[in-house]
Amino acid sequence: LSFLSSLSNCKCLTFIDLSNNPLDSVLPKTFVGNVSHSLEFFVMSYCNISGGILEEITNLTKLTTIILGGNKLNGSISITLGSNLASLRKLSLDSNELTSIPLTFWNLKDILYLNFSVIPIEIGGLPNLEYLFLGYNRLQGSIPDSFGDLISLKSLNLSKNNLSGAIPASLEKLLYLKDLNLSFNKLEGEIPRGGSFGNFSAESFEGNELLCGSPNLQVQPCKTGIHHTSSKNSLLLGIVLPLSTTFMIVVILLILRYRQRGKRLSNDANMPIVATWRMFSYLELCRATYKFSENNLISKGGFGSVYKARLGDGMEVAVKVFNLQCRRAFKSFDIECEMMKSIRHQNLIKVISSCSNEEFKALVLEYMPHGSLEKYLYSSNCILDIFQRLNIMIDVASALEYLHF
Repeated sequence: LSFLSSLSNCKCLTFIDLSNNPLDSVLPKTFVGNVSHSLEFFVMSYCNISGGILEEITNLTKLTTIILGGNKLNGSISITLGSNLASLRKLSLDSNELTSIPLTFWNLKDILYLNFSVIPIEIGGLPNLEYLFLGYNRLQGSIPDSFGDLISLKSLNLSKNNLSGAIPASLEKLLYLKDLNLSFNKLEGEIPRGGSFGNFSAESFEGNELLCGSPNLQVQPCKTGIHHTSSKNSLLLGIVLPLSTTFMIVVILLILRYRQRGKRLSNDANMPIVATWRMFSYLELCRATYKFSENNLISKGGFGSVYKARLGDGMEVAVKVFNLQCRRAFKSFDIECEMMKSIRHQNLIKVISSCSNEEFKALVLEYMPHGSLEKYLYSSNCILDIFQRLNIMIDVASALEYLHF
């Protein structure tokens, strides 16, 4: 590992990825201790490194991502990790031999992605957590009820363990849960029906022979309420079948339309792409907008307000906060997320990311430092000639054509 020492000369280094290299050694303290303090990404998964997680890694205070899964790391996680790495958003330590997680770790309230080799009971104290992967381990016991407190969770993977007991009904409270994988465990009892469970397929529960529930999930029927379940499934079939047919027709039409606009999209292929890798939590956006101060308010509309925000790294963005008191705001948020995440047009504002939980929904947008177009068109302080106005009309028409093509 002598080559690692040369990286200490890279004072502005922000990204290290040495994954899938058979290093077969202990991580040198001199390397971690002398690496650039600007480092944001540290990835060394499946390198066959052993020993403990070095204390020196907690001095890299700008780290947002640590991925050390698939190694032979042992011992406990450093007690200073939770107090020093406040910027950490993603931590993956799966498939190691770690023994414990310090209580200080749960100070990381902004953490969005966790992949451990153990199930910590305290995990319910992370309301901003969106992705949790604990699969492919040897975890035993039952699924904690505290999982129901992870109200922002979108993806949960507990597959291929030795988990037993019933699936806790508290998981029905996870309204944003889109991906669930509990396959190949020893779970038993009835599969919950509320919340997001109606959207999951048989793949989420396969390999659990003692589970019971709807035949659609390819599990045995529960002993009580069989006739009720059968009649309910017949009713659902009568509704789902026509809807599925209609959905397929719509998908085919969209595919045909997408192909037609292929040439159109290719004209924008060389446009610069705004970085979309970053994940945001409510607390981070709250700090960046000074608790959504009126001084940072850019504009206000029927579905919400737009604020200017300055992130911890100095980057300026616009944050569109949806007014959830308005019933149509939920639908507007979903539509804008689906539509704007794929937009690439020079005359349309780019969506960088989003933040969504049970009580808060916002889009993080590219910040326009020169303000609104309205100021230039209607302000008495701004005088535009006929050619400038014509160019504005052409650009607006181009953007509208792109959106409706």
